[in-house]
Amino acid sequence: MGVPAGVQAGHRAGESGIKGFAVGRGFLTQTLFNADIPPSLRRGDVEVLIAQQQLNVAIVGQLHAARLAFYTALYSRSLESIRNEQRQRLQENVATQKNRYEAGLADRSAFVSATVQASELDPQIESAHRAYLDAQLQLAEAMAIDPAKTSLPEPEGKLQFVPMRVDLDSETAAALQRRADLKLARLFVRAANEDQRIIAADYYPAVTGRISGEYVPVTGIHREGSTSKTQDFLSSEIIERAGYTWHVIDNGKVAGAVLRARSAREINELTCRKLEADIPRDVSHIANYLKTTEVRERSLATASEAAEGSAQAVQQNLANGLASPLEYRTTQSAFLETRSGLLDAIYQHNIAGAEWDRATGRYFQFSDDTAQNVH
Repeated sequence: MGVPAGVQAGHRAGESGIKGFAVGRGFLTQTLFNADIPPSLRRGDVEVLIAQQQLNVAIVGQLHAARLAFYTALYSRSLESIRNEQRQRLQENVATQKNRYEAGLADRSAFVSATVQASELDPQIESAHRAYLDAQLQLAEAMAIDPAKTSLPEPEGKLQFVPMRVDLDSETAAALQRRADLKLARLFVRAANEDQRIIAADYYPAVTGRISGEYVPVTGIHREGSTSKTQDFLSSEIIERAGYTWHVIDNGKVAGAVLRARSAREINELTCRKLEADIPRDVSHIANYLKTTEVRERSLATASEAAEGSAQAVQQNLANGLASPLEYRTTQSAFLETRSGLLDAIYQHNIAGAEWDRATGRYFQFSDDTAQNVH
């Protein structure tokens, strides 16, 4: 819409003076056909898919980060608990050695050695506690919890060891189909193809319909170029028109737009192919690591039982004066090391399980799993 205004001055037969005027104009233009629209619509559809897939990728990353923080919190809390139990045992030994020293059954060095051994666990316990707090903060961040307004989340349960049986070939093939980041990479390639097709088009015909109208609210105003009153219009008029245009678009031979679009497409294709090539190696590596942690867990579980029995026997012998403080210290250190190692093996196995679900694209796929695949 438009409202031109002005002033008319001069003399013509029977008229004189200066007059102001305003003209109201309205236009309606409707594209009836444009060859540029279908590719643009396809490109717009791809953009919607890209946005959706970017959301999926972000959610997968957030879920994975929360899962890792959860496992880390459970591990750090359990490790702190193990070392606290060990310190309690060592403090009991300190009390025993103190009583033996006061009774004259042992020299002062045994009492001092027991005290030093118990105090050596303090920094390890503090380190595990800090790691637990850090994991809580990461978990709160992943859950969008403000630590300043509410308490940090307390993860429930303990780390459990669940053996996994994986079919490497089928899981690799499934990962190439359902990984969110790979779907996103393929969408970028598809978008680049559409961009190149749009830019490389040689012509875009368009058919446009146009309706225009004019309204003059006053009389005595003359149209430019009129020589008589009969050529003037007093109220309004409507004109219908149709136009056909044939736009020749630079196909990249001059400005290089096609070359730039082709370069972007090739970069996206290389990124997509690299990701497709990396997925089988990543899945195979995680599968092997799952087997390694499973073997390590079984070995450490057996060693932990043996170390616990040996530590209890030496502790009883020490209380009766049949074992040396050095022997007790050695067995307790071995017991702590095997228990910590067993916990670490279980933790690493859970982390590998989380990485397996990420690498195979199992996030967002749990609803399609059968009962035997859920773990």
